[in-house]
Amino acid sequence: MPIYAYMCGACGHAKDVLQKLSDAPLTACPACGAAAFAKQLTAPGFQLKGTGWYATDFKGGTSSAAPAKPAEAAPACSAASACGAAGCAAAEV
Repeated sequence: MPIYAYMCGACGHAKDVLQKLSDAPLTACPACGAAAFAKQLTAPGFQLKGTGWYATDFKGGTSSAAPAKPAEAAPACSAASACGAAGCAAAEV
């Protein structure tokens, strides 16, 4: 059941009331009896932050991409050496 914040417009009395959604809103102030008791607009009592169901449950795949493998570099050969390795610039000279 939600908790609603009420405030009287006549005397300023404030009260939090636990009510069902189907219950009628209160109108009579419990402090002064005036018909100026009204619901207040308040922030919700919870926050969705961090990594939780709302961030991961409805996405396709994984939440983080796997890091790509770095490309293998060609062997560092000097022009003076003829290593004979495939793709070696010194072997092609």
